Amino acid sequence: MQIQQLFSDRVGVIATMHQKEKVIAPLLENELNIKTIVPANFNTDAFGTFTREVKRPGNQMEAAKLKAEAALKITGETLAIASEGSFVPHPLVPYIYSNREIVIFLDKENKIEIIGEEFSIETNFNHQIVENIQEAYDFAKKVGFPEHGLVIYWEDAAKNSLEIIKGITTEAKLQETINTAFKNAVDGKVNLETDMRAHHNPTRMKNIEKATLDLIKKIKSLCPQCSAPGFAITERTAGLPCEMCAMPTNLTLAVIYQCQKCGFKQEKLFPNGREFADPAQCMYCNP
Repeated sequence: MQIQQLFSDRVGVIATMHQKEKVIAPLLENELNIKTIVPANFNTDAFGTFTREVKRPGNQMEAAKLKAEAALKITGETLAIASEGSFVPHPLVPYIYSNREIVIFLDKENKIEIIGEEFSIETNFNHQIVENIQEAYDFAKKVGFPEHGLVIYWEDAAKNSLEIIKGITTEAKLQETINTAFKNAVDGKVNLETDMRAHHNPTRMKNIEKATLDLIKKIKSLCPQCSAPGFAITERTAGLPCEMCAMPTNLTLAVIYQCQKCGFKQEKLFPNGREFADPAQCMYCNP
């Protein structure tokens, strides 16, 4: 099975409405020789919004797959690409947010599903309640405005509703919106947050690009037994021995690659190119 035979000149549908094709399409077209399209009027907000008006259906992986499936249904094609992002506190580093991006590659014709991923602390994800214009400007500067967009929302006293304004990318729009918000907010407090939609967030777009590169790497990794693409790491085993005392550490000793097509597994020792761990990483030598 050759990559060229599987994907060359096929149409890949990119399920997006936020211009993710800017980073995804060139990579897929150059590396896999596919032709990409974006379906007209495709509403990915139906699968969840960062501003919480629409709850994401299922987990991150399930939402990405639903987007890809919907794009295939609309276009009648058999190959789709969709991405989904999440922003959560870093599991190991307090007070730092992380961005996990996944890009799914769904090929109905060959029954292939491959996931590219990027986990990064490179994100401007942030929010703040402000009580005056200066605080609003300080927040905007901190998160990279105007290159990165803002969202402003407030409880409107006159309308008795939550007002949300997205895609604020100019100082004029920021000033206009923040003045309106302070004038009408129930308690004089206004919520500002970063606009995490890809087309208003260059930092996130870079992480989507990295996830796409990981996807391509996995697609090009062929199973030694059946030659199917997507021969990727499914398990990691800790226990890399300490260079000083030889006791096992929490660092990776081995990884397991598995083919999703035929199920073939292969273990690879020392995936990071080191047979011993630095004693600084050892709980015995450096408790």
